[in-house]
Amino acid sequence: MDLNFTAEEQAFRDEVRAFVRANLPPALSEKVLHAKHLTKDDTLEWHRILHRKGWIGYSWPREFGGTGWSPVERHIFEEECALAGAPTLLPFGLHMVGPVIMAFGSPAQHQRFLPRILSGDDWWCQGYSEPGSGSDLASLQTRAERRGDRYVVNGVKTWNTLGQYANWIFCLVRTDPQARPQAGISFLLMEMSSPGIEVRPIRMLDGAHEVNEVWLENVEVPVENLVGEENKGWTYAKYLLGHERTGIAAVGRSKRELLRLKRIANEQRQGGRPLLEDPRFRDRIAQIEIELMALEITCLRVLAAESERRHRPAPEASLLKIRGSEIQQSISELMLLAVGHHAMPYLPDALEAGWEPDPLLDDSHASLAGRYFNERKVTIYGGSNEIQRNIIAQMILGL
Repeated sequence: MDLNFTAEEQAFRDEVRAFVRANLPPALSEKVLHAKHLTKDDTLEWHRILHRKGWIGYSWPREFGGTGWSPVERHIFEEECALAGAPTLLPFGLHMVGPVIMAFGSPAQHQRFLPRILSGDDWWCQGYSEPGSGSDLASLQTRAERRGDRYVVNGVKTWNTLGQYANWIFCLVRTDPQARPQAGISFLLMEMSSPGIEVRPIRMLDGAHEVNEVWLENVEVPVENLVGEENKGWTYAKYLLGHERTGIAAVGRSKRELLRLKRIANEQRQGGRPLLEDPRFRDRIAQIEIELMALEITCLRVLAAESERRHRPAPEASLLKIRGSEIQQSISELMLLAVGHHAMPYLPDALEAGWEPDPLLDDSHASLAGRYFNERKVTIYGGSNEIQRNIIAQMILGL
């Protein structure tokens, strides 16, 4: 396997790098590189810049308005954006429900939803987990009863990310309570403005309002908002989760944060020398860097295989989810270790743009505890890492 980029791929990297350098607003980059909270407008600003360029659908085929880029080109694009400090694009439309609609939706759904995902006119959120159904997602209890040309939906979804901004939600609902758990689930698209939908915030350890509970009481959903066939939603859900798990690998973002870790370790002094010169600490950084290089190659192999299967994620995506999430947590842990007691005074206000630090505090350290707290979740969402190991054992190793 040739691990070197071709001349064409190098030229593509130069093109992406030049575009990002010229078009990424410095204020956005400053927020991302210093781990500040991003607003809805921040995320949409970068989304729309890419849309005007024709690059927002960088993982989509051309027939649906995408770029049709190769896996290597998509990887290069993600890496260059991450290293430059571009906001992470909202995945729920572009990388989750969009591919499901492309693969299983009707032509009418293609025309109605896909252009608005690309333009940023629709902000999507996810309705999968429930208070009693997380890793065991097939036990979900939200019911959808068909009445004529509508479904009436009742239930509660939790750990819903950024649903307070969304105008659409894709939900797994139980349409056949008599069938075995996986066989009685359907995939519905709902407008968040529908009567009966209430969004209740969940405050996280870093003080942010990032996730919610979504309560559904007699919510009426037109039958034409059913994706694919009734009671086939589990198949579509697995397809979507494969795309999510590939994205959780976040190789580009981890490369950016690894550089930040090295800068912090070089600034911190231990015995008069930079912490980066301490052999034991340096070895831990080197181990993460090696693991990240291995993850990058594995990610490229999985993406290439998906392209050959016309974008059908394989169970190998579980490998990317496990290693990617663990690397992200390892980097945040080493950042805390590097600054020691300076990370103790955790101040949620330090995550806001324009925060003025106390003269006794280092602004570069003030957000590290918040990042550490926030990243406790990455080994859980998208299917916990324990569940991913079960998938690998059953579907790859045949155990």
